Amino acid sequence: MAEIIPYSPDALPHLIRRVSERLYQGGIVAIPTETFYGLAVDPFDEAAVERLRRLKGREDGKPILVLIGSMDQLPLLAREVPSIAKILIEAFWPGPLTILFPAVPALPVNLTAGTGLVGIRLSSSKPLMALLAHVGPLTGTSANLAAQPPARTAMMVEQALGQEVDLIVDAGTTAGGLPSTVIDVQQPLRVVRDGAVTRQMIQNVLQTHGISLV
Repeated sequence: MAEIIPYSPDALPHLIRRVSERLYQGGIVAIPTETFYGLAVDPFDEAAVERLRRLKGREDGKPILVLIGSMDQLPLLAREVPSIAKILIEAFWPGPLTILFPAVPALPVNLTAGTGLVGIRLSSSKPLMALLAHVGPLTGTSANLAAQPPARTAMMVEQALGQEVDLIVDAGTTAGGLPSTVIDVQQPLRVVRDGAVTRQMIQNVLQTHGISLV
């Protein structure tokens, strides 16, 4: 079964050490986000990403999103930040909006699914931000098998994936609701997945810059 470590600010040094050890070994760690629990591996570790894809039953051609803990980590993943992305970042980060950026060449093809793009989100989850600030960017695909509901508690993660996940960071029950919205800021600008940030919210921001959402 997976190792479970409760999150608290006092336990953060121990938590950082254990998560880092698991990631270095190519492990999978379940982490809390502002919506649901996610599955984290080192996004630069091709073998770990492949293990995650097999666990999730991830379809070929479907990229895996990455979570960052600060804007300083964005250049590690994104080759450039288009002007529209800057507008959306200013309006919605940290928060449940995943933006597709041109990926840096160092990212594994199985992370980007050969699209040349990487989905990135700056999470508003304080426990997660504190962790990511020390261990760096991590994948954040939801902690559930394909076609199964996402997990809101560490116990739900353990019940569904306890034999496959190496470590679970238990930060209590997450807010749930809709998953993150995914938007592609290449032209034409489009919403790939509807979610917590609505199309109307995005359109309201873009209109102030004379930009329309398809």
